[in-house]
Amino acid sequence: MRRVTLINIPVRSCSAIWAAFEQAYVGKDPCEVPMEAYDSVVAAVPFTPACNRMMFWSKTKDMVQDFTKKKNCFVRLEDSPLGYMLDGLTWCGKEGSSETLTEGCPRWTKCENNPVRSFWRRASASFADAACGDVTAVLNGSIPMPFNPTSVFATIEVKRFKSATMKSLTVVLVAQNFVTNCADASLMNLQRELDTRIQYNCKEVKEADIRECMSHKDKPCGPCW
Repeated sequence: MRRVTLINIPVRSCSAIWAAFEQAYVGKDPCEVPMEAYDSVVAAVPFTPACNRMMFWSKTKDMVQDFTKKKNCFVRLEDSPLGYMLDGLTWCGKEGSSETLTEGCPRWTKCENNPVRSFWRRASASFADAACGDVTAVLNGSIPMPFNPTSVFATIEVKRFKSATMKSLTVVLVAQNFVTNCADASLMNLQRELDTRIQYNCKEVKEADIRECMSHKDKPCGPCW
């Protein structure tokens, strides 16, 4: 069974939350749904900080998903109720219709303000706003630019990290075969993006070592890197 963690849903009806969700995109051009359209549903199911346990990722989704399923020490956006319910789904509306559609919707890259992309950008912003204590980000060391300036991590999440609540950011650079390392120029850009009062660390770890660590459920997560 997948874990639902990180937030407590307020006592309110599921129908009210569904209504807040649908109002973001139903009856609208599926390429004209800004991230702010989801303010109501995010407010209805707010994130609660999970200090020292929050994990961000970029181009490492499958590995991070496996890790958090098997090791009960970190939480992702996708482990929250909203993230859990919508992960992997596609939806949209269309002008003149009161229906939620699941087919014929724009792909992630077709237009910037499509319903799915805008939701994840808005949810990512709230998840990053809740970041506190020691925070971890798992990035891909098998690609030339692990900190891509166009990624959600770069454009949304990093920009919302605050030294008032965050103590440190540890980048875990993961690959089976590394093409870059912690001295990569893009990671230097990441460090420059951070508030100088947030401590920055970077570690290079082979994916096989993390997966081996996953197999020992009682082993603390720290030694995995």
